[in-house]
Amino acid sequence: MTDRNESGVSRREIVKGTGAAAVALATASWSGSASLAADSQTVTGFVFEDRSRAGRRQAGDPGVAGVLVSNGRDIAKTDGEGRYSLPIEEGMIIFVIKPTGYSVPVDENNLPRFFYIHQPKGSPADLDLHFRGLDPTGPLPASVDFPLRKTEEASSFDVILFTDPQPESDVEVSFIRDSVVNGVVGMKAAFGIATGDLMFDDLSLYSRYNRIIGRIGLPWYNIGGNHDLNFEARDRNSSRETFKRIFGPPFYAFEYGGAVFLMLDNVNYLGGDPAKPRESGKYEGRFDDNQLSFAANLLKEVPTDKLVVVCMHIPLRTYLGPDNPVVSTANASALLELLSGRPNTVSFSGHTHTTEHHYFGAEDGFAGPSPHHHHVMTAVCGSWWSGPYDHRGVAVADSRDGTPNGFHVLSVAGNRYTTRFQAANEPNARQMRIMLDSEFHRAGKEIYRDFRMGQLLGSPIAQENVYATEVVVNFFDGGPRSTVEYRIGNRPAVRMMKTVRPDPFVEEVYARNAATKKPWVNAEPCSHLYVARLPADLEAGTHCLNVSAVDEYGRAHSDNLIVEITGADVRDKS
Repeated sequence: MTDRNESGVSRREIVKGTGAAAVALATASWSGSASLAADSQTVTGFVFEDRSRAGRRQAGDPGVAGVLVSNGRDIAKTDGEGRYSLPIEEGMIIFVIKPTGYSVPVDENNLPRFFYIHQPKGSPADLDLHFRGLDPTGPLPASVDFPLRKTEEASSFDVILFTDPQPESDVEVSFIRDSVVNGVVGMKAAFGIATGDLMFDDLSLYSRYNRIIGRIGLPWYNIGGNHDLNFEARDRNSSRETFKRIFGPPFYAFEYGGAVFLMLDNVNYLGGDPAKPRESGKYEGRFDDNQLSFAANLLKEVPTDKLVVVCMHIPLRTYLGPDNPVVSTANASALLELLSGRPNTVSFSGHTHTTEHHYFGAEDGFAGPSPHHHHVMTAVCGSWWSGPYDHRGVAVADSRDGTPNGFHVLSVAGNRYTTRFQAANEPNARQMRIMLDSEFHRAGKEIYRDFRMGQLLGSPIAQENVYATEVVVNFFDGGPRSTVEYRIGNRPAVRMMKTVRPDPFVEEVYARNAATKKPWVNAEPCSHLYVARLPADLEAGTHCLNVSAVDEYGRAHSDNLIVEITGADVRDKS
């Protein structure tokens, strides 16, 4: 997420020297792309099948061969006995890359535990962190082992995708619970993912938030956003101390059902700024060298026909600022080049509190048989939990592009995928909002005081003003491949044209509810708004207007609006 108070500056990526690794490992193969520090050590251990269910290797717990383990840069593959070896430096996190057909332990809140943090001295004391960081981890153990349990994993499965829950207070944590989580409990899915801004700067709320998310009952994987940072950090290196303590590595990977999930952290923190609220600092969207090396080394081990799903916080690109590194990733092409040649890739992000679909080709650095699909997802918190409030006292929180707050579901079938949007508070899983917009019945913002919500964007309309009235459809999860048309009765269908402008409904919502709206929230241009005029000869009477839409995956959706057209005699009597 970004808000009006935030800014960042673009800078050239610092290119570190790279070279062949300086150690030879006899017990496991590994690939590396960076030179080792003088104080580096070697970490060894086993990946084992936890048949004893003890969490620690016991007699009778066999090693698992061919499993990938990483130090966040290099990749090792376990040998026939399940042993691996990797170079390690202070501050590295060793983690197992969960293979298909196995599960990793989860804690009481269903957070996966698949890592070991090597930070002997803990978080730097001189940072004087406001939120608790890492305690000293002590000397490197003689063996760092990772338990796995055999698990049935179908090749077709669903994943619940959250982004930007972003509570600023305990009240807003309750909004997450009541608006979204209560409805997710019981959904059939393999696991959940949240792509950052789990918090809104107050990291003390993690504990309660995780307890609530944990009750969904699914393993829940997380990456951080720009509001999950330790702002006291001077740069990226120590900006995730609290996140690491609670969730583990800021970037990592795992497999499920044959698909590979690559979880990246592209919030490049540039240091705190005492002049900014909460002393937050500048940041930019950028993948650092270690992550790119990790991704490159991992992808060397992944067959090209597998589905690769990449998750990050800041979009690779957004319509709100395609060249602005605060809302788009400055070196997106570096990732796209690594994914090139793969026919089955998709990536997800959040951050902008808008819903967008992008397709990247050769001109963007991606070479493949079809473009790479990047999906910017709806924020769980919508307009940062801005009002108005519903009958429960929960913020309605429509996003600034008019999309309702909610989440997405990724459906995987082998190496193919689709997604679907699920609004938090729309009846019958509604996928669009239909409006009537005309200067004749929307005379000015002062009129918002005198009419009920939505009346200005609907019926009745005087017949003499029909010719100047537009049908406006916000197809919430629409993108470049979507089509929308409307039909009235037996009249021919009318193709609707995509337009880029603010959603008039959310403009009205924000205008009416300034007192409960966060001060930086404004209606922004929507990338999935479709417009066409009403027929000028539409006669007085009551009509059913049907909208048919086809989404990015070729699926059909429809909805209806009752349109009332009044003649002059009726209007004069009213």
